[in-house]
Amino acid sequence: MEKDSVGQKRKSRLTDEIYKCTGKDVCITFGILLVATIVAFVYYRISASNINVIMFYTLALLFISRQTSGYLPGIAAAMISVVCVNYLFTYPYWQINFTLDGYPVTFICMLVVSVITSASASHMKQQSRILADREKKLAEAEKEKMRANLLRAVSHDLRTPLTGIIGASSSYLENEDKLDPDEKRAMVQHIGEDANWLLNMVENLLTVTRIRNDSASVNKSLEPVEEVMSEAVFRLKKRIPDARIKVLLPEEFVMIPMDATLIEQVLVNLLENAVFHAGSVDPIECRAEIGKDNVTFLVTDQGVGIPEDKLKTIFDGTGQTENSSSDGHKGMGIGLSICKTIITAHGGTISARNLGHGAQFAFTLPRGRMDNEQ
Repeated sequence: MEKDSVGQKRKSRLTDEIYKCTGKDVCITFGILLVATIVAFVYYRISASNINVIMFYTLALLFISRQTSGYLPGIAAAMISVVCVNYLFTYPYWQINFTLDGYPVTFICMLVVSVITSASASHMKQQSRILADREKKLAEAEKEKMRANLLRAVSHDLRTPLTGIIGASSSYLENEDKLDPDEKRAMVQHIGEDANWLLNMVENLLTVTRIRNDSASVNKSLEPVEEVMSEAVFRLKKRIPDARIKVLLPEEFVMIPMDATLIEQVLVNLLENAVFHAGSVDPIECRAEIGKDNVTFLVTDQGVGIPEDKLKTIFDGTGQTENSSSDGHKGMGIGLSICKTIITAHGGTISARNLGHGAQFAFTLPRGRMDNEQ
């Protein structure tokens, strides 16, 4: 029963392929045949020979089979081509005469060429559809994986500062009379730091919502590289006044298509990550390298580096430093995951690596034209 069902489905698909024909296919078929006839007629007038005329129609059959759906347009084109060759280019002219030697063979050959070409084109189109569907499913799976990682990172990174705020505020209220001014100030300062961290988390989440989920693209405009870097450092210094950042601006004035707010958020996340997790008092270096086709932004610290087992998964929303559980500034999961989301939406790449002393994060943006210019 199953074999019969499969056979019926295959037979049904074959029938659909044979008889599938749209108004667009009809227009394409007659358009290509008309062009082939005009070119063949011009050639015939110039050379006064009909020997190669049939080759123009054979070439037309190939184009028709490739540009139309199903077998019917190609078969019809083969019949029309044989009639045109017989009627227009064979003596006696302007008459149909299939009794001449060789015409049955010509008709059969052109028909076979048309059917084989149509079958090959239909198979190629079917394979293209299968590949497109597979790529779409893979993209959806990757999107779902990213969402799951983001949710996991959010649950971790929100829980820790909230626990700190609740604990510090409860201790303050319960022991207010016993605490000296310095202890009170320390508790309030700790609450303020955790609140600022939560604010940064919310900014990151709001940033992601600006990216269109269906097209995974962003609205770009030409922005100067040095202004984006300067604004990112300015935003970081407002949040962390004691941060030591060494900015190396490119000598060349370059403007590249980007969403400036999103790229500034990426730089802020990377710089903040370096400040909190490097474990070094040395300045963090932020610079841009101008290439022929792209611009690379680099954030380099002189700290403890990244555990080797975390390098491959550091951008998937689960990356945590070894001391993240006790770190007052929490893990670095969601910030780096959002960085990857933003850079991918810009058509760029992002990576992390350990240097001899410290770690380096780098992301690259193309210098190509904006989407609305293409």
